Amino acid sequence: MPVPELPLARSSLPEAVSRFGATAGEAVAARAPGLGAAAGASSDAATPPIPSAGLVGPPPTVAPPAVAPPAGGTEAAWTGPAGGLERLLSGPHGLGTAGLRLTPREEPCAESAAERGRPVPGLYHHPIPEPDPVRVDEVSRRIKAWALDEVSLYPEEWEEQFDGFSVGRYMVGCHPDAPTVDHLMLATRLMVAENAVDDCYCEDHGGSPIGLGERLLLAHTALDPLYTAREYQPDWAASLHADAPRRAYRSAMDYFVRAAAPSQADRLRHDMARLHLGYLAEAAWAQQDRVPEVWEYLAMRQFNNFRPCPTITDTVGGYELPADLHARADMQKVIALASNATTIVNDLYSYTKELDAPGRHLNLPVVIAEREGLSDKDAYLKSVEIHNELMRDFETEAAALAAACPLPSTHRFLRGVAAWVDGNHHWHQSNTYRYSLPDFW
Repeated sequence: MPVPELPLARSSLPEAVSRFGATAGEAVAARAPGLGAAAGASSDAATPPIPSAGLVGPPPTVAPPAVAPPAGGTEAAWTGPAGGLERLLSGPHGLGTAGLRLTPREEPCAESAAERGRPVPGLYHHPIPEPDPVRVDEVSRRIKAWALDEVSLYPEEWEEQFDGFSVGRYMVGCHPDAPTVDHLMLATRLMVAENAVDDCYCEDHGGSPIGLGERLLLAHTALDPLYTAREYQPDWAASLHADAPRRAYRSAMDYFVRAAAPSQADRLRHDMARLHLGYLAEAAWAQQDRVPEVWEYLAMRQFNNFRPCPTITDTVGGYELPADLHARADMQKVIALASNATTIVNDLYSYTKELDAPGRHLNLPVVIAEREGLSDKDAYLKSVEIHNELMRDFETEAAALAAACPLPSTHRFLRGVAAWVDGNHHWHQSNTYRYSLPDFW
């Protein structure tokens, strides 16, 4: 299957500066004192229409859409500099855009009747509508064809597990602003490849902590190519087809780099190296038969987490967050907090699944119970509180960053990260094939 020629992601920084340069400082000054009030504000902004599935179109524009004034407000108040920032902070509304809010709302969006499963009681989250079924079906069809026909990812006996993962629902729910199915496939291939590495190298399907560093390093060269003496180049190239994880990494990254800007591809390589470093820390504890301190476990989870997924939200959305904005310390903090919170969501929803699996699987409730002498229930409930603290910190820091850096690409990226956080929770909650909650309530 030929690699689709997606339009290269284009930095929006130059046009953003020219359009907002004169009013950015005024907008921040006008809104900063009332930033807390903006957290509960709502907007009637419409989102650009989504192209038909599979049709490659240009990235959606970020020009402010025409909106009606909110109830109780005036047109002048809604269209001035401060109103423009409030509109960006609160994000768009309408069908399929519930996950695109940046700051917390007082009222949760209505849950879809099609939603399955139940949320962890007391868990702070934002419900989203059920992902677009047309896109879900098309992404599911394409990813299975890729897995079987292009990379020979799994044997026939693993097919039920592959289907039960529901990666199409997962990625459509996490990337509601993707302009086409081709863009969604960039994230979907990477998600499947990352799970193949985790399962085959670390976890359920032949994984082992012994020799993991070697396997991860060689697999990483499928993402970050080896440049070496010509005599040895063919041996390395052949190694990329040696097993399913490397085949999947090579192919998924090949698609990604053809659609991404160079800085976006390098950003992903960096975040994948972080992920692999986290895998190695967990493997070391397994070899030592050691339960880490709670803070040590949380440090590991800042690396072994979902970070590579939300960090590509701009590529999947068809635009680029400029490298200097991505590298800001406050942006890195926001991304880290979002990724840490989403990973604890995984710890909570996969808790019973991991207890039923052979061996000891580390997750936050298990580590807290062991290290702090709490009952299983109390350790689980404390983990919920830790998640909630991280979620609120993420939203607070994201709102502050949006006010400090009032550029369209920054605001859209932050909305994309927030959408990924919400979509990730929705998938965990609704994937009853994989997950069930403990009987603690």
